Amino acid sequence: MSNKSPKKANLLDHHSIKHILDESVSEIVTSRGYVEDVRMSNLRLFMGAIIIIIALVAQFYNKKFPENKDFLIVCIVLYVVFNGLLQLIIYTKEKNAILFTYPPKGSYTTTGVIVSSKLPRFSDEYTLSVASSDPKSISAGKPVQFTKSVTQWFTKDGVLVEGLFWKDVETLLNDYSEEPKKGK
Repeated sequence: MSNKSPKKANLLDHHSIKHILDESVSEIVTSRGYVEDVRMSNLRLFMGAIIIIIALVAQFYNKKFPENKDFLIVCIVLYVVFNGLLQLIIYTKEKNAILFTYPPKGSYTTTGVIVSSKLPRFSDEYTLSVASSDPKSISAGKPVQFTKSVTQWFTKDGVLVEGLFWKDVETLLNDYSEEPKKGK
């Protein structure tokens, strides 16, 4: 870690802070053996490409306006439908997720994790959650989360103190992967 340049955020911009923290969380989770599952990102890119193609076809169709009115109506309806589907996928599946993973190699579990984060506007409270990508699975772990002030992880110059942040995230991941105690 000493050969990397320090991660610096603009402390007046909560998007900058959240981006640095989310990027670090992704590094930590993947360093623990989880492999990123990019299917959701690929689906969003595919839907976006379809939306762009519909818009381009409508824009550059070789007939002028009064003649292509019906075709434009179909393109507009398709554009709205695909945009609606994309927003529905983002709202229902993705939510605040920053990382979807497959299960780690050699693990007893058959589900990956979904790592989510929140940093509300005008707040210093960063919430990080780890949950199973398939909560109904028998091998799914209990969802865990923590909420802490970002002031604990950044210097006054906006440099992330990675050691402290890594320790907190590793503790959260250990809490998630810990087997529940069985009472007899």
